[in-house]
Amino acid sequence: MKTYALPIRFGIITSVTLMAYFLILSLFGLHTNVFYSLFNAVITGYGIYGAIRYVKLTDRNFTYQKGFVSGIITGFIATLLFTLFFAFYATEINTGFLKELSEVWFKNYKTSAGILFFTVAIMGFATTVVLSLSFIPLFKVSNNLKHKVV
Repeated sequence: MKTYALPIRFGIITSVTLMAYFLILSLFGLHTNVFYSLFNAVITGYGIYGAIRYVKLTDRNFTYQKGFVSGIITGFIATLLFTLFFAFYATEINTGFLKELSEVWFKNYKTSAGILFFTVAIMGFATTVVLSLSFIPLFKVSNNLKHKVV
């Protein structure tokens, strides 16, 4: 459990940051614009990068697998918590949010709340996997030998 504590903490911090960003957007009425959700990938990426970096700094036997697992756990925890918050916000806090979002983006489609929440979760999970795999090479120790040019 000790090996998972750090990524779980980073995941919680990342999800709180995502929630704060969403609430700030909602204050300005921008939370229905899906293009602002692209910044969610930046927030999630920063959390994943920080978790992998911190694991590398604290673990003398850092491996590709340990870094990938810490990134995946961080991103999945952040995605799950944010999706739960998003569902709570859309169904309890701002009940008109789903209708407003549907009018803006889904004019020709009948969508349900479940599909929207599922889409938010899948986007977060996909972002997590891609970013985790992208950040691991940044922390890989090179085994290349320096050759002298004679």
